[in-house]
Amino acid sequence: MADLELTSPVFDDGERIPEEYGYAAANTSPPLEIHNVPDGAESLVLVVDDPDAKEPAGKVWDHWVVWNIPPDVGEIPEGTTPGGALEGQNDFGEVGWGGPNPPDREHTYRFLLYALDTTLDLKRGASKDDVYDAASGHMVGKAELTGTYPAN
Repeated sequence: MADLELTSPVFDDGERIPEEYGYAAANTSPPLEIHNVPDGAESLVLVVDDPDAKEPAGKVWDHWVVWNIPPDVGEIPEGTTPGGALEGQNDFGEVGWGGPNPPDREHTYRFLLYALDTTLDLKRGASKDDVYDAASGHMVGKAELTGTYPAN
C-alpha cells in the first residue's frame, strides 16, 4: 500500500509558496491534496509550522493547526477548512491560518499531515501541543510537504 501523501497544486515539495498565501499578503491557506489515506484512519490532523523561526522567535512558529479532518476529504481548497474539522490557535494569537511571514530571511515551512485511528476531543482554539498530546499513540500515517517563503 502506498504511503500517505500531501501535495499542493500551487507549489511542489521544497519549492516556493506563492506570495499571496503570506501573512502580509492575502493571508489565505494554499490548496492541498491528500492521497493514500490508510484504511484504518478515522481522522486527519494538519499542522503547518516554521522550524526556521527558532532563531528569530525562539521557537518553532505554528501557522495552522487543524484536526478531525474527515479521512475521505481528498482536497482542501484554498482558504477553506474541511467540514467537521476544527482549527487551533496559531502563534499570531489567532484561530485559523496565519500565513508565512519570515522576519529575517527565507524560511522553510512544513505542512505535516497525520492520519489517526481516532478523532480528537478538543475544543476549537486548542494549541499544537494539545493536539499532539491527544493524538499520541493514534498515528497510523504521516506525510510532509515543505515550501519556502522569502523575507518581507
